[in-house]
Amino acid sequence: MTGPTVPRSTEPEPAAGWAPTPALGRAVLLAGLLLVAGVLLGRVDLIVLAAPFALGTAYALRRRPTALPQVWITPGDDGPLVEGGDVTAAVSVGNPDTVDYDLVVLRTRVSPWLRIFRAAFARDGAADVQPAATTPTGGQGPASGASRSAADRPFVTSVPTGSAVDLELVGRALRWGRHPVGPAGARVATAGGLLVSRAVIIEPVRVRVYPRTEPFEAVEAMPRAAGLVGAHHSRRPGEGGELAGVRRFGPGDRLRRIDWRVSLRARQLHVAATLSDRDAEVVVLLDVLAEAGRSGGVDGAASVLDTTVRATAAIAEHYLHRGDRVSLLEYGPSARRLRPAAGRRQYLTVLEWLLDVRVTSSSHEPYDQVFGPQLLSSDALVVVLTPLLDERSAQMLARLTRAGRFVVAVDTLPTDLSSPKDRGWAEVAYRLWRLDREIMIGQLREHGVPVVRWAGAGSLDQVLRDVARLATAPRVGGR
Repeated sequence: MTGPTVPRSTEPEPAAGWAPTPALGRAVLLAGLLLVAGVLLGRVDLIVLAAPFALGTAYALRRRPTALPQVWITPGDDGPLVEGGDVTAAVSVGNPDTVDYDLVVLRTRVSPWLRIFRAAFARDGAADVQPAATTPTGGQGPASGASRSAADRPFVTSVPTGSAVDLELVGRALRWGRHPVGPAGARVATAGGLLVSRAVIIEPVRVRVYPRTEPFEAVEAMPRAAGLVGAHHSRRPGEGGELAGVRRFGPGDRLRRIDWRVSLRARQLHVAATLSDRDAEVVVLLDVLAEAGRSGGVDGAASVLDTTVRATAAIAEHYLHRGDRVSLLEYGPSARRLRPAAGRRQYLTVLEWLLDVRVTSSSHEPYDQVFGPQLLSSDALVVVLTPLLDERSAQMLARLTRAGRFVVAVDTLPTDLSSPKDRGWAEVAYRLWRLDREIMIGQLREHGVPVVRWAGAGSLDQVLRDVARLATAPRVGGR
């Protein structure tokens, strides 16, 4: 990752960016005092003693630097990065000047969710390894008191003229999101340590870490399929793979549908009737009004937002793999949405969309802002990922159910959410809150809103079976 030359995108800075060091002041002061003392006292030995200081300072300053160092950050080119994967990046320092940089002090910041455990300078194919401050022991996140990263300290090197040196960072991504590498800064000393540059700061570069997809499989049928093609069997006859029965041959029937066994036995042509295969639209609604729990990264505890994002990625992957259309909505002040689509491109778009999910508190009711006119299809399955920490979330679920939508609520509150450790009434208040939340969930189920806790594979099978049964049941119409 070492570049032989420095990029020419940045013009050299003027010499005003350089300042004398205390060493230059001491050398000039000492040489001046010795010369003045030698002249006043008539001591030749003092003049001879001052000569090395004067000549050495003049020799070191014979070529002054005219350009400041260049710093840039290059993320690793290892393809899509997922939680728990290895992350690489490089912080480069270039020398566009005509003099060598005797000393370069480089320092960079790295997101606490990127655990850097090895840092090395690469120069001409060789790696000058800098000892790491710590070595990770299994992916503890910042919330669990992880120790200091190897990148949180200064690094020292030298850079010849017209070349660049790379500080290679190798580590592990602990959590999904857009994590910054940087800002990075460098200061340079040259002319034998007599001149130092001002600090050159570069803006951070964001590294995209996609959520790890939890295992998820839903084998139950969709409540109602409305598309033209897909993997779900509808109740309408048509081209498909699900056998609906055998009937007599009629006009428009295809010859390849003839059932010869039944035809020979009945002495009349019969064809196999099938049900049409249709796709479905799945709307995943993310409740971002509240957060609870502390995130411990990919190997630690999961907060509400962690469970929401990872479950959304798993649900979207499952239904998009089956050919369904998937759309995303945020129930919050921003009301972000992703249009419904199918295919692998939509899955990649879903992962990119999830990187910007944030919990945003608001005092107003976002229902009308989120569910605009003709936004939800009447045949769509709405999967709501919510911790049920806000009364507005429960009211939203009830309103969707009363509107005739097929709604499934997924509880994302951590099961290991501990009670407050304070003395007094904190424990009693926590129990009352838990009891009030259980009552709210019971009321939602009485209103026809199925609530299930997210548990990976098979989490929604029983709920989808009940919703599909309700969708196929005859409805009583009022006069």
